[in-house]
Amino acid sequence: MPPQSYLDFLSLWKDAVLVLTDSGGLQEETTALGIPCFTIRENTERPITIEEGTNVLVGTTGKGILDAYADFKHGNKKQGRVPELWDGKTASRVVKILLNTP
Repeated sequence: MPPQSYLDFLSLWKDAVLVLTDSGGLQEETTALGIPCFTIRENTERPITIEEGTNVLVGTTGKGILDAYADFKHGNKKQGRVPELWDGKTASRVVKILLNTP
């Protein structure tokens, strides 16, 4: 499938039960929407998605991915939350700070 626009891409996974990805951006998107996510990588530059969100780092081996899926399938779903300040109000906070700067 060719690259998709953001909205078309979002429509592909917004109702997913589980997303498997190696994309950093998708780790954040799934956390923001509360969708369980398996990241097929050995590390992530977005650790908050693991620490607070719905993301699980499963590694890059078939065994790691399948073991994580077996846990998930048996009800061991990570209960994450949307991290503090991921409320869509960043721009207004930045403007406030800039207006209060001498």
